[in-house]
Amino acid sequence: MAILHDELEWIFPFQQMAIGESFFIPSVKPASLFYAIDCGAKREKVKVKYFVTTKDNCLGVRVWRIK
Repeated sequence: MAILHDELEWIFPFQQMAIGESFFIPSVKPASLFYAIDCGAKREKVKVKYFVTTKDNCLGVRVWRIK
């Protein structure tokens, strides 16, 4: 019997972003998204800053590339 996991694999556009650019990810569980953002930024060797916020009445995380 094969066991499938339901983990999402996030692909972030860090390398295509200029310093100061940002993106928004809708999420009702922002804390679990923070870990994925941190891992992705570390893998791409970039520095990011992120905050929980809303956009168009939707809860999510806004991520900025800072270095």
